[in-house]
Amino acid sequence: MTHSNSYNQFQNEILQQSHSWDELNANIRWDRDGLVPAIVQDADSHMVLMMAYMNSESLRRSLDSGDTWFWSRSRQEYWHKGGTSGNTQRITSLYYDCDGDTLLVKVRANGPACHTGRISCFYNEVNEVDNKPVFEHSNEQPQTTNGVSADRFAILGELEQMIADRDRERPEGAYTTYLFEKGIDKILKKVGEETAETIIAAKNSDNDELRYEVSDLIYHLLVLLQERKLPLDDVLAELDRRHERPRKD
Repeated sequence: MTHSNSYNQFQNEILQQSHSWDELNANIRWDRDGLVPAIVQDADSHMVLMMAYMNSESLRRSLDSGDTWFWSRSRQEYWHKGGTSGNTQRITSLYYDCDGDTLLVKVRANGPACHTGRISCFYNEVNEVDNKPVFEHSNEQPQTTNGVSADRFAILGELEQMIADRDRERPEGAYTTYLFEKGIDKILKKVGEETAETIIAAKNSDNDELRYEVSDLIYHLLVLLQERKLPLDDVLAELDRRHERPRKD
């Protein structure tokens, strides 16, 4: 199924569930300015990317085009997300909550959501208030799978964001800046070198060396993905799709 056909199917399902555009429009509790907050979430990673406002017309434009459209309260005009930057958001599904006063828009993003160049607008973590840890008294235990913390892959997201920041800002003297300035051939050479060193470490049965070399390899692979503008989420989604396929054995 082509992407266009897939989106048309999604659009038809949205309208069928609500019977008509008029009923869908009526089910949304627009505020006194005719707006409703729209939370944009990555369809694959489930990361919250941004929050903006839609009115009836921008919601209609979003459904018609398959890309996110919003209403800018500051500029008092419609804006097509990524229309200028190219960082568009292709809608995969759309929901409204139980009260009808908030939209959830799941997308596949073609680039960062934030104007700063970050993947998500929600990058300012609150750690302390009045010099006290925010969650000092929290009794909540981290979710685990087979005894392993569910956020054990968080470092990959942090590393991907750091590499994206280096690509955008190019701070002088940083090794990642050096790789990006040397270009794709240098990056590929480093991936090849780290792959070879990983193989040697494995053949030597040296797990300390193997751990070190695999870490280097993963880092350089993330640099390669950034150079090619291929999000890690796309790779994870591909792994997820493969996992869901029926086994042939």
